[in-house]
Amino acid sequence: VGLICIRSRNINKILHTLVVGCCFEDFVKSFPEFSLLSKIILTVKMSLEIQMEFRRLGNVEREIRQLQDAINDARNNVGLEEGNPELEKLQVENMKLKHRLSILNRAIAAEQGSSKPSANSSILDHLNDIFTQAIATAFPQVCADVPTVITVSGVPKFGDYQCNNAMQIVQKLKALDVKTNPRDVAVKIMEAVPRSPMISKVEVAGAGFVNVFLDKTFGAEAIMSILKDGVKPPTFERKRVIVDFSSPNIAKEMHVGHLRSTIIGDSICRFLEFLGHDVLRLNHVGDWGTQFGMLIAHLQDRFPDYLKVSPPIGDLQAFYKESKTRFDSDEEFKKRAYACVVKLQGGDADSLKGWKLICDVSRKEFQKVYDRLDVKLIERGESFYQKRMENIVKDLAKQQFLEEDEGRKIMWGENKDGIPLTIIKSDGGFTYDTSDMAAIKQRLHEEKGEWLVYVTDAGQATHFYTIFSCARRAKILDSAVHRVDHVGFGVVLGEDGKKFKTRSGDTVKLTELLDEGLKRSLDKLLEKERDKVLTPEELKAAQESVAYGCIKYADLSHNRNNEYIF
Repeated sequence: VGLICIRSRNINKILHTLVVGCCFEDFVKSFPEFSLLSKIILTVKMSLEIQMEFRRLGNVEREIRQLQDAINDARNNVGLEEGNPELEKLQVENMKLKHRLSILNRAIAAEQGSSKPSANSSILDHLNDIFTQAIATAFPQVCADVPTVITVSGVPKFGDYQCNNAMQIVQKLKALDVKTNPRDVAVKIMEAVPRSPMISKVEVAGAGFVNVFLDKTFGAEAIMSILKDGVKPPTFERKRVIVDFSSPNIAKEMHVGHLRSTIIGDSICRFLEFLGHDVLRLNHVGDWGTQFGMLIAHLQDRFPDYLKVSPPIGDLQAFYKESKTRFDSDEEFKKRAYACVVKLQGGDADSLKGWKLICDVSRKEFQKVYDRLDVKLIERGESFYQKRMENIVKDLAKQQFLEEDEGRKIMWGENKDGIPLTIIKSDGGFTYDTSDMAAIKQRLHEEKGEWLVYVTDAGQATHFYTIFSCARRAKILDSAVHRVDHVGFGVVLGEDGKKFKTRSGDTVKLTELLDEGLKRSLDKLLEKERDKVLTPEELKAAQESVAYGCIKYADLSHNRNNEYIF
């Protein structure tokens, strides 16, 4: 201030004013050059007042805690006896302090503006917050013991919602020797309700009901905002989620059984992605095992030049059936098939090429289905875990978790109940159990997954229960850090109530089901003469949207745990 005075042309006038004395506001009006200084000082002044207010609030809270501790001691017969005048004095003082605290909280809320609903809160959540605050303001002495009760009004003239806490508060006050009636309590609650853009009016009716009328304009604006900007997801802690779903077997066509896993798994992924989680969608295809020995042996016989010319395997399902028939009936072919498995697992180049050819044919067919259903997946089959299976077996053996059982090596879960996992077969081969143990370790420790979700039929519930139990026992899975879920589902049944199959007894191919959906969808659109108002491109888009949408809805509209007739 001194430096500013020296630089000012009005130095004599300033000094005179300071000597004579005046209020700060008059001083600033007399000398405009101090306007910036005045703003700074006023800001500091307001900041100090806010800090002092919060300090006072903190002191009040400390006093309340001290008093509450004293009351608790009294209730536990520590230091004070029942009927002690000191206890009664403390209780009265505690009530006064709670009341002062509620007034301060209300004053702060008033300074910050009206109570506005958050973007993610529901109407019921917001009303619950508002009336919890109102009850705390009106009746601080009992608010901690009174859960807020908000219900939907059944009669339009009584508003949209009701707060029904009055009678309960009367009972609590009666225990404190405070006499009142439900209607008076309701009036005090109504008077304490903070302003909210969601509420048009609040009124008391009957013996103590607080009726809430919602503001229609606010509702209309909220709906318009959703239509314009979309639904904003609630805020959650972002997690790395790995969802294992669909998972068909290579060399076999996808059937209706894969429909549920694919649709349910995709829906879970979409939901988690909408909530902001980092989701990895995995397709754990069956692309390894003894069945590939018979497929490669059959490939060598049917297409001897497969190494030079890509074999025209049009119907992979028929190809698989042919090889399986030979495997079951031809002992010489079976021996060759086993030899092919050994070569494949040993890394033989020709066997690996045959395996890759078969996988590629399947992969293309799978992708056609996924494209039609608009499902995104990253393929990571059993072959991906081959080296990891070897490592997990070594780790489990080193920790002495494996036990001999009729030539095979098994592992029990934490409580050694139920069915153990077969980690190594009697012939030395690996199993689904081995690959699942390797997979859960890779997903938790390499992929840094925090939440694993497996979407399969309910028949595999016991298997995954044991996998999770063994993973916990081996310290692979830490329940305090990781979450694992098996999302099971019931099978799809035909109109006869039996497993959904064709008339010949075969499983229904998923592509055939989708084609049937397209046919029925087009029939409906033509019946409604939509072809007369839509372009061919629009009609095709509508046909696909209706068909695939109906198929997905037919699945998702049922409880996933139940079997349902398609």
